[in-house]
Parts: sequence; structure tokens; C-alpha cells
Amino acid sequence: MSASSARLDSLRDKPAASVVIVGGGINGIATFRDLALQGVDVVLVERKDFCSGASAASSHMVHGGIRYLENGELRLVRESLAERNRLLATAPHYVRPLKTTIPIFSLFSGLLSAPIRLFTHAPGKPKERGALLIKVGLVLYDLFGRNKGRMPRHSFLGRRKSLAELPHLNGDVKFTATYYDAAMENPERLALDVLRDGVETGEHARAYNYLSAIGYDGKGLQVRDELTGEILTLTADVIVNASGPWTDLTNETLGQPTSLMGGTKGSHIVLDNQALLEACDGREIFFENSDGRIVLMYPMMGRVLVGTTDIPVDIRDEIVCTDEEVDYFFDLVSRVFPHITTDYSQIVYRYSGVRPLPAAGDLSPGVISRDYRIVDGSLGKTRVLSLVGGKWTTFRALGEHLADEVLTILGRRRVVSTADLSIGGGKGFPTTLLERQAWVQNHSAVLSAERVEQLLDRYGTCAAHVISHLEGEGDEPLVHHQGYSRGEIEWLIRNEWVEELDDLVSRRTSLLFRGEVTAALRKELSEILRAAKA
Repeated sequence: MSASSARLDSLRDKPAASVVIVGGGINGIATFRDLALQGVDVVLVERKDFCSGASAASSHMVHGGIRYLENGELRLVRESLAERNRLLATAPHYVRPLKTTIPIFSLFSGLLSAPIRLFTHAPGKPKERGALLIKVGLVLYDLFGRNKGRMPRHSFLGRRKSLAELPHLNGDVKFTATYYDAAMENPERLALDVLRDGVETGEHARAYNYLSAIGYDGKGLQVRDELTGEILTLTADVIVNASGPWTDLTNETLGQPTSLMGGTKGSHIVLDNQALLEACDGREIFFENSDGRIVLMYPMMGRVLVGTTDIPVDIRDEIVCTDEEVDYFFDLVSRVFPHITTDYSQIVYRYSGVRPLPAAGDLSPGVISRDYRIVDGSLGKTRVLSLVGGKWTTFRALGEHLADEVLTILGRRRVVSTADLSIGGGKGFPTTLLERQAWVQNHSAVLSAERVEQLLDRYGTCAAHVISHLEGEGDEPLVHHQGYSRGEIEWLIRNEWVEELDDLVSRRTSLLFRGEVTAALRKELSEILRAAKA
């Protein structure tokens, strides 16, 4: 039997579970982890690779959503800030504070339209926010998110001091407002840690990528192995549809059509532009166009991430970052940093995804709620819970909420809280210089301290498993990329559900994001993958 076929042995032997979750994005994975920790017999199926859909197209931010305040989404902002603060504590290996500066070109703009949306939820396009409106928002942001004083308060600077601090800014700037949120360099790796936490609870928790839900035959959920074509039938008391923007399509496949979703496309580009990198000064520049559309840029892994758009789309359409969107980004970069040149030759990566937003009729995309809700349904005796909405920052709280709904249906009680539970390589992660030095020294018996530090940054304390493997198998660098070794790549393939080359370059590593995937490297990695899977 081939390796691809053998991976489903446990599912063939036991095709029944209490819960089947359809969708391996961050929200499905978070729900899987939560239920697994409660001891629930749970199976997760994902039609492609884990965290390869909407969850892979994020802005890499962990934030409260300051702009949601004027839409009246105070509950969401409060929850998001609480979850941001939790992630800073439970996943410090991947989630870190992000200094954020807003260039402001107006004093009063938005003062009339924002209160109308806040108190009446009236539709309409948001307009550019001025200094007074932003000041009010940041006061509320501080109130909700100071984290017992551990997050700095926001600050305002006038034009002269703003230009002294950020000399490349547009000279027309009137103020800058600076506050702190958080960012994650590797959201896909964070998702893998969440998934591993669930799988490691025991044999009652099983997760499969490249396994798609294709129908319901009256007896159970039919799934197809996308690698071999094999079809299996799974039975469950509860099916959780956590397929994000594909939620309606999944329900249609199950024989219960819905019209719950109305997602919008968000695109990003990654630039190798040293001048722009220096102009950002290590912080996120968060601003908006005159039409109120939010744009952000910030340094990441030696590159600059620029995003995002908010365009209504049909999930059945091809979702790509278009040249029109790229030109839009370039125009806005020049608005903030008019003396910095950007062009297509600097793009090392571009990507696009669909936000899993609820259907909202003719509402402007910018004012559609980013909150989430759960829709109850059934297929015979099997309950079906469909998730609508959700965002990266709130994945833990959402997973907890959805898991509680499932536990109620199953007649079970929660036995473990995830609120303060460290995630993956965040367990025991050294957060001070002395702790870091001690951790590196304790794991440098064979590898150099520099290499151990590199692995600690990549995997958190899970690096200990990689280091143990490399000490036994060797750590010879790849021929076509000195930052990874053959042994490290083999460990990823054997321990992190790698099935395709794209899983490696896009999600287990940051090679594609940084624009470092050459034809020669692809060939080298393909050969390692083929050998490891033989």
C-alpha cells in the first residue's frame, strides 16, 4: 500500500466519530483542538492542505479592528482585543506586538458619517477618517485593550514631530497617531501548532488534509481522497461546516442549499524594496484612501507586505490578485511615501483570498460585519452546524463557542478551558534574553548556537524535536538554499502532513512569501519529498 493510501488506515478502520468538521482553515482547526481537548471523538477533513484557503490569505495581523468601532461592533472589538492579548501570551513564538502608525491628512473628516453608522447601522461607504474621529477610536481601543497596562497607550504627534520621526512621509500630513496591535509572521505555522495540539490529545482526534466532502448519502458523509480518488463514508452525530467562504457550496454538496455567505476578495503584495522597508521604520503604516478603504504596509522577513482590497466576488470565480489591484497599492504607497518608487519588478509574491463574510445585500464591503454566528440545521438525525464569518484574531474564542454548541448537542460538559492554554511551540517559550540564552545553550550540544536560535524562531520550543532529529540525521544545508537543511525538510515532511511541494514552500516554510523559490530549489525539494514519501 502506498504512503498516500496508508494515511487513511485509521479512518478505514473506524469511519465513525461523534463529530466531523469540514474545513481545515484556522476556525475549523481551532474547533477541532477544543473538542479534542474535551475528549470528544472528532475527525477533521480538509479538501486541500490545512490552512491553504482563506486562512492563508490574511494580512498577518492580530488586531482588535479599530475601524469596526464606528460600525457599532463593540462586542467584536472587545473580544478581538482580549484574544489579541491572549495570543501574545499563549503564542509568543509567532504573535508579537506591532507598533502601528496612522498618517492623518484631515482634522474633521468622517465626523458626521461615522456616528450615523454607529447608532443606526445605516448602509453607505465609509469616508476618510480625520484626526478627531481617530482620536475617539483610539481612546476606546485603549480602554478595551490595554491588557492591564502591558500595552502602551496611543500617542498623537503633529506635523513637525511626525516628519521628524518618519521623514519619508508625505509632507501634507497633519498628524500621526501611533498605537500597538500585534502581528504574526507565519499564520500557517501557527495553525499547524493549533492542529498538532489537537492531534496529540490521543487517537480520538484525527485530522486529514486532501480529503474533501463530496456528499451525504443518507447514511453518512461521503469524502474523497484527492490524492488517490478513494471514497469513504463517515458517520457522525454532528457535522460542523467550517469551510469559510465555501460554506454555501459545502451545504449544497450535503443536499441542504443555503445562502449564508457574501465574501469579499482581499489581495496583498510582498515587495523587496529597501527604501520602503526603511521608511516604515519597523512599524505598520495603517492608512486609508479618500474613499475610506483601508490599506496597510509593514516590514516582514526583510520584505514589505502591502494590502488589502475589499471587493465583492463570487466564490466560484478565480480569485487572484490583479494588476489593477497592484496599481491601486502602488498609488496609495506613493500617497503616503511620495518619494519612494514602487514597480512590478519589486514584487516577490502576490496573493488573494476571500473573507468569509455573511451575505449583506447592497452594503458597502467596508461596513459588513466581521463578527461570526452559527446556523443550526440537520440531515436526518445528524445535526449540522454552519459557521458564518470569523477572523484570524478570534479563532480561539470562536472555536470555544462552536465547541460549546457541539458539547450541548452531545450532552457533554467542558472539561478543559483553552483561554490561557499555550499553543504548540509557545509552551515554555523563552520571553526574556536570559531565558532565551539558557534555552539555546541547553540545545546546542551538536548544532551551533546560531542555528539553534534560527530553529527556535521558526518553531518555538517545538524546535527541540527538530534539533533532536538533526543531531541524529545531520544538518547539511540544501544545495540551493542555505537557510534550510535536507534534514530539516525531511522532518517537516514526516511530521507535518506534507503531501505536495506547495505545502512545503507555501505553508511549512516562508520560502514562497520571501520570493526565494527558484526552479532549482523546486527540483531539489521535489526530490527530497519523493524520497521521503517512498
